[in-house]
Amino acid sequence: MTTIQQINHLSWRAGFGFHPSAWEKVQSRSLEDAVKYLFRGQKNTVTLLTNQTSTRQSAIHDSSEEDQNEARMLEKQSVMQQNAQWIARMADPSEDTFLERMTLFWHGHFACRITLGDLATAQLNTFRQHALGNFKDLVLAVAKDVAMIRYLNNQQNKKRSPNENFARELMELFTIGRENYSEQDIKEAARAFTGWSSNLEGKFVFRPYEHDYGSKTFMGKKGDFDGGDIIDIILAREETALFLVTKIYRYFVNETIDEMMVKTLAKQFYQSNYNIAQLMRTIFESDWFYAPKNIGTKIKSPVELIAGVMRTLEVEFSSPFPLIRIQKTLGQTLFDPPNVAGWKGGNAWIDNATLMIRLNLANGFIALSEKRNTKQEDQETQELMDEAQASKIARLGNVKLNFQPLLQTLENQDKDTIFETLSHFLLQPQLRWNKKTLSHTFQIPVMKTISRP
Repeated sequence: MTTIQQINHLSWRAGFGFHPSAWEKVQSRSLEDAVKYLFRGQKNTVTLLTNQTSTRQSAIHDSSEEDQNEARMLEKQSVMQQNAQWIARMADPSEDTFLERMTLFWHGHFACRITLGDLATAQLNTFRQHALGNFKDLVLAVAKDVAMIRYLNNQQNKKRSPNENFARELMELFTIGRENYSEQDIKEAARAFTGWSSNLEGKFVFRPYEHDYGSKTFMGKKGDFDGGDIIDIILAREETALFLVTKIYRYFVNETIDEMMVKTLAKQFYQSNYNIAQLMRTIFESDWFYAPKNIGTKIKSPVELIAGVMRTLEVEFSSPFPLIRIQKTLGQTLFDPPNVAGWKGGNAWIDNATLMIRLNLANGFIALSEKRNTKQEDQETQELMDEAQASKIARLGNVKLNFQPLLQTLENQDKDTIFETLSHFLLQPQLRWNKKTLSHTFQIPVMKTISRP
């Protein structure tokens, strides 16, 4: 495998592919430099500002029913706006792409349905801040995250009536995994998290009068534990490192795990005191990460697919609604997971309907582009896709595309190697291609469409 093929693989697993303008730059870059570049923003976390138009819950609580309905609508629109802005950041080559990819991973790991714009922003900032830091700090921050507290009902977790939802998911889905704790451990952990709540202003608060200060026995240890102590005890178990590394391996490397490799990584992760950046650097610097068995084996999630197409074609949407609709159609809407376990991923992303939409996604964006001015252009674009699929995508609204960076990149390539360049740029598995066949294939309306100024 050539260096450029390795960097291409890295760009898709650690980000959302190349922007056309970056293609020529990476030709002379070493794999070592490419990996170092991923971690350039590790100490400079970017946070988003709270949406100033978002209505505070206290205002909703004290207003009339009509005003409450309007406020809830504004909040819904605010979450949609956060959704669209986040995908735009993923697609923007000037942003820290690897940080956004790690944020997306933690968004799926700590799956949480959010209906308030400010809480969505706050949770994203938490993920960004700790995405490549220490996992203990991340878990503790999530335990105090207001969106998560409300989603898993920990505001109802009080010493007289403990609620076990958060304690159960903390162990089963977020840290150590099933079969590594008992039902009694759940009960004791729930007691430790009593009083961890939020106020009407959307801030974390600890309510001491609701906290159970009694002695607790958790995973064989006894003491007056609080939530932080419970997290410490869980992370002291090596099974936690193994659970987390297994999930990270499946997400970034291959759905089919190499058990020996995962155990080795888990041991290193544990010994590093759960240093996330060190784990990811080890993965990306390893020869086995670039082995043929790990190339082109993963099915992109809808968000990864959308962000990748947007990056390649410089797609801009006129409003957040189109992005929300296509996410829902493909089965993944940011801030709205199916349940606390998150999205299944893998083959679950594909069925007969979503496969056709995926295949026609880029063509659909072209069809919606404001560059369409004539009936002939409409007809040419329609020839590229199934009529029903084109109609479904066409309901998404207007988009803007900028083909110039892609065209410029192609114009700088030798005519005899242009198809090979395209396969490297757009695909991970190498194509077995026949020059004559591909030359004929590319005499299609889409090339005429995107070649227009």
